[in-house]
Amino acid sequence: TRSLTITSNQSMFEKAQGEKVTLPCTFVLSGEDEGPLDIEWVLIPADNQKKEEIIIMYAVDRIYNHYYAAMTERMQFTNPDPKSGDGSLDILNLKSSDTGTYQCKVKKAPGVQSKKIHLTVLVKPARTKCSIEGPQVIGRDVVLKCASQEGSPLLSYDWRRVSGTRELPATSMLNKNTGELLLKNASQDHSGTYSCVASNRVGTDECSVELNVTPPMNTAGIIAGAITGTLLGLFVLAFLVFHCCKKHREKKYEKEVHHEIREDVPPPKSRSSTARSYIGSNRSSLGSMSPSNMEGYTKTPYSQVPSEDFERTPAQNPTFAPPKVAAPNLSRMGAVPVMIPAQSKDGSIV
Repeated sequence: TRSLTITSNQSMFEKAQGEKVTLPCTFVLSGEDEGPLDIEWVLIPADNQKKEEIIIMYAVDRIYNHYYAAMTERMQFTNPDPKSGDGSLDILNLKSSDTGTYQCKVKKAPGVQSKKIHLTVLVKPARTKCSIEGPQVIGRDVVLKCASQEGSPLLSYDWRRVSGTRELPATSMLNKNTGELLLKNASQDHSGTYSCVASNRVGTDECSVELNVTPPMNTAGIIAGAITGTLLGLFVLAFLVFHCCKKHREKKYEKEVHHEIREDVPPPKSRSSTARSYIGSNRSSLGSMSPSNMEGYTKTPYSQVPSEDFERTPAQNPTFAPPKVAAPNLSRMGAVPVMIPAQSKDGSIV
């Protein structure tokens, strides 16, 4: 007895991220299948503890595609009328998260058939970078490195020379899994441009690097220059430290001198002001004298006028007679006449 049969055979697919895939599910009905036709696609989780998730379904001549939000805008039946015998599923703009096992179920009573298809979404190699490790000096070992920042495993790396002889040096060693190319005992003949190609099952990516092998540098001159530069730097540092210390000592000395000045001590009086005050007081006392009491007056020698700093010793009387000075007419000036005693040659007061 004939019954419903799924005719598609392929059960594994590998696609690159961003591409489109068609999961086939074609079928043939028998004359005995008289019930309503149901086509259902489900995603079988890797964890057996979880339930299957319905992706899209055809039932009672209608399509229902709102069950699986992750693919709502990216999936559709290949044939808009699946009842014609084609229940294949298209998935657009594939993502790595779409990797999984999908199952197509076709029901038309009494016939029931299902088929599982495994889909693997791979990421192409991308953002591949090349670099050089080790000194590019004659006689030294140089390592060329290559690595992709993106890409599904298993990645494979291959180096080739794109300049000169276009062949890798005979002493080179390539590791396809790590992307390292070892050039032992490098020479100037190894100089040139090298290219690395990273690849996996769905794509390739490429980068290049320029190798320039040079003779060794004069290490003695470099060491001498480094020593000279170090000594010069130490000398400059010592000079700056000495200059700063000197400035600090000068500022400290100025502050100490400034604090020693006593602002509360008044300035000394001048000698001339002291003498004037003393003579003025004597004259005022003389002005109050009358001729009757002049006889008891004893003249104070000028040498006895006090000074600010010390008392002078009395000077010897001169042997010559002082000149006689005519008294001014005080009556005209409106002042009280004052008798100024004079001294004769023998020292008596006249």
